[in-house]
Amino acid sequence: MIGYVTVGTNDLPRAAKFYDAIAAEMGTGRMMEFETFIAWGTPGGAAGIAATKPWDGNPATVGNGVMVAFEARDQAQVDRLYAIALDHGGSDEGAPGPRGEGFYAAYFRDPDGNKCNAFVMG
Repeated sequence: MIGYVTVGTNDLPRAAKFYDAIAAEMGTGRMMEFETFIAWGTPGGAAGIAATKPWDGNPATVGNGVMVAFEARDQAQVDRLYAIALDHGGSDEGAPGPRGEGFYAAYFRDPDGNKCNAFVMG
């Protein structure tokens, strides 16, 4: 149902380093790149993510209640994604661990403050 998600950034090179590392762990890379926009994902694959400077020229801001969730292969990958996020300028929003029965997740923000999550069900 979802084709892709975009997050705003005020510093595209910084966002690129962050999402390059996340994408590499997810087994994908950049699939589209312009001066103000980079998209990561696999054409024909699952939904991707893009970081973009806002089209209207105003500063990027985070959405209250908005979150991007990355579906991991297993709990170990959730742990790695969380560590990668923090190592690449992200900040903690909830260390990896169980969140109810059958749901293991970690929460973090990208360098621009956009909230993300890595999770696995089962």
